[in-house]
Amino acid sequence: MRTLSAILSSLTALAVATTPALATKTGGVAAAAPSPAASGGSLPTKPVKPVKPVHTDPVTAPTPNIAYTGPVYEKTVTGQVVPYVPPAPTGQVNGITGGMPVGTAADTKPQLLVPGTMARYVDGLAAAPMSVPAAVQEIVWAGNELIGLPYIYGGGHASFSSPGYDCSGTVSFALHGANLLQTPEDSSEFEVWGSHGAGRWITIFANPGHAYMTVAGLRLDTSAADDPTNEQGPRWRPLRQGNEGFTARHPLGL
Repeated sequence: MRTLSAILSSLTALAVATTPALATKTGGVAAAAPSPAASGGSLPTKPVKPVKPVHTDPVTAPTPNIAYTGPVYEKTVTGQVVPYVPPAPTGQVNGITGGMPVGTAADTKPQLLVPGTMARYVDGLAAAPMSVPAAVQEIVWAGNELIGLPYIYGGGHASFSSPGYDCSGTVSFALHGANLLQTPEDSSEFEVWGSHGAGRWITIFANPGHAYMTVAGLRLDTSAADDPTNEQGPRWRPLRQGNEGFTARHPLGL
């Protein structure tokens, strides 16, 4: 009897020792070790990637200085981008072609470009930044077409074509240049036009009596407020120090 008892005890011990191996061979699942969470520990977490801030051009500036001395290019009628050659003073003949230079009084202004995401003031015109959507460039170039025209109350309201423009007529013309507006708007209508708040590149500021816009860091406005030149009519001007009293709107996506 003692011999039989010893044999049974040996078989029991052998079965217990081989349980994990049997589970592996037969497809069974062995008891797992307790997880960190079950034992009161914490699971490892993946590092959170920082969110890249969305680019927005400024809509205010502490000073009216808009001087620029960097490289300037021009987009030709064939689509080429070439270095910009400033026009000769009014009255002088271009010695290379024998023709008159293109200046701010010309019917068609040069399509100026500068590197980066900020528009620059060049010879009375705005040079569009290269690293922005095409619509932003088209707005800049459309605004340039108004430079030199007079302020006319109601100008640009009945039609985009006018001998002069008022504040909202100027904004309407510039937006129409990028096919963002099909009919002119007045300043009150601009208070609810587009999307709410400042845009990434373009912001329209409007109240019942006035409207203007900022485009890639320059202001297109008929008012000489915060502009040391005090020139009247549609002009590219420095950003204002503040835009209080106006509702900010922007084209969707811009």
